[in-house]
Amino acid sequence: MPLTVPTMLTLLRIALVPVLVVVFFLPYSWSNLACVIIFVAAAVTDIADGAIARSTGQTSRFGAFLDPVADKIMVSTALVLLVAQYSDPTEVFAHESVFAIAAAIIIGREITISALREWMSEIGESALVKVSSVGKLKTIFQMTAIGFLLYRED
Repeated sequence: MPLTVPTMLTLLRIALVPVLVVVFFLPYSWSNLACVIIFVAAAVTDIADGAIARSTGQTSRFGAFLDPVADKIMVSTALVLLVAQYSDPTEVFAHESVFAIAAAIIIGREITISALREWMSEIGESALVKVSSVGKLKTIFQMTAIGFLLYRED
């Protein structure tokens, strides 16, 4: 399997995840803006990889598999960081717990959809769970919202 530009962009998105985590916890005033820049750069690779793959005829089963995995890794990690940012561990029933509940629902949905896609693929019905325009729109809104939420004034 040759390593194509779209696949390299997807792998770059995955590689940016630990960078995002490290920068998030840096005790510098610029780290909040750097987190947003890293997250936006990763989101841009999500837009670019598919567009490049389709326009250059470099689509592959591996790329089609890896792209949503990379999205889920990136979004799930960012949600966990947001829960860490907005949670107060001394108050179990504080309003901040809403962030943890929302993150759990979103991550649970992502895992469920991935499992459903895998199962449908195994039984030969993968066309029933292909990525739709609504799913792409959800990803755009989700990544935009997370990008805004990652920015914090210290």
